[in-house]
Amino acid sequence: MKELTARVFRYDPQVDDEPYYDTFTVSLNSGARVLDLLHEIHDRHDPTLSYRYCCGSGQCGSCSVRVNGEPVLACMAEAVDGMTVEPLNLVVVKDLSVDMEPLLEIMASPVTSEEATLPTKEETEAIKPLRDCIECLACVSECPAIRVTDFLGPAAMRQEMRIALDPRDQRNRIPETIEEGLFTCTSCQRCRDVCPKNIEIPGKAIEKLREMANRQGLTLDRHKAVAAIVEATGRSIDKIKTTFLEQVPEVVEPDCEVRGEVGFFVGCMYNGRLPDTALDMLEVMKRNGIRVIIPKEQECCGSPLIRTGQTQFLPELKKTNIEAFKKRGIDTVMTMCAGCGSTLKNDYDTPFKVMDVTEVLDQFGIEPPAKLDVRATYHDPCHLLRGQGVSEEPRKFLRQVVREFVEMPNLCCGAGGGVRSGLPDEARALGELRNDEIQKTGADVVVSVCPFCEFHIQESTDKPVKNLVTLLVEGYRKKDSGGDIHSPSYD
Repeated sequence: MKELTARVFRYDPQVDDEPYYDTFTVSLNSGARVLDLLHEIHDRHDPTLSYRYCCGSGQCGSCSVRVNGEPVLACMAEAVDGMTVEPLNLVVVKDLSVDMEPLLEIMASPVTSEEATLPTKEETEAIKPLRDCIECLACVSECPAIRVTDFLGPAAMRQEMRIALDPRDQRNRIPETIEEGLFTCTSCQRCRDVCPKNIEIPGKAIEKLREMANRQGLTLDRHKAVAAIVEATGRSIDKIKTTFLEQVPEVVEPDCEVRGEVGFFVGCMYNGRLPDTALDMLEVMKRNGIRVIIPKEQECCGSPLIRTGQTQFLPELKKTNIEAFKKRGIDTVMTMCAGCGSTLKNDYDTPFKVMDVTEVLDQFGIEPPAKLDVRATYHDPCHLLRGQGVSEEPRKFLRQVVREFVEMPNLCCGAGGGVRSGLPDEARALGELRNDEIQKTGADVVVSVCPFCEFHIQESTDKPVKNLVTLLVEGYRKKDSGGDIHSPSYD
């Protein structure tokens, strides 16, 4: 037996003005689950505690709660000392019980007809990754789009795709799916990460439904415009200034002994909109002994097309990009754009290793910069944190270069999944939520490592938004000038 202490959320809307927390200390067997803890509290300490459970074996989804901020099934998550147990981010009925009924009622049901045929083996295999949903609604509770739009949510989209793949239901569900908010998903992948059944809803459902919508001519006009630019120019944005690729040679040698070599996949934003940031990256690489090879024939990675379901000429883009690095014998391709990196890692089959710039710097190590006299917070790009699993590396270097680093909750900024281009009002609303958290930190500067996040967040906040490599360059320049930590870097 072991003794555990836990904080438990309490709130009865019929009685309480505000939620509060009770703290309980209980004795449990080693390896006990959160559900065991709730049973012990209910049976021995407070019989008024409200929570749900049924099967106790991870198959019904009814016991879903949040533990230390993360959605879990209470029957599957291990109880640990000092944890906080809260309801999902849904309407609270009482304590840990939330109102699931309205959200379950909106999910579509399959309708068969006499002309329907049974699924083939191939169709059955396609359905399998989507049919394991236990309707715990963890994905719905964490979806950022639901907070600012009428989106029915990831669980409903998963169900729509499951029906669309089943030949026994011969209806065209795509127009209704669009009305339900198909294009409001930001591809943040939060739903995938919290799903206890590991269902890849964005990739296996939402993006596939968008492909079906595209075949029916129902893609959003602004998304069609982006695809047209990519098809015509190989880039997802119009040229408005001298590009990064036009400013640099194919091979950039370091200022010191060569310690490593990478190819650089530039990405459309750093090439055409934010070339100065990419030039800052080269300064960091040169100072730290890393040779950078930059194939000039590389094109858009295709991420804007994949996320919006416009994949007709994606194979040509993949072939061009892979060959550009392969023929130069490059073993490691570095990205600065989180979306490009996630796409190359997850949607390509490459003969080379793909690494984010922060992973490269972590692998080789860097000369310590001088500290800047600023308080900084960090925004996790969704396609870096969840798309690539990169979290600590940027924080490691940020701590080295600023006086004070303060965390803030991870939230999607609203720029991904085609939302910034296709549904700007939604993107703006999510940007405002991001700014709310930024203001709470009291930070002087917001730091990220994604051009879309940087660009979008800057429109949502009065704080300067900078890429991590730019701060490293500032730290090196301060070091070279003999500055110290007390020299102000920002007004």
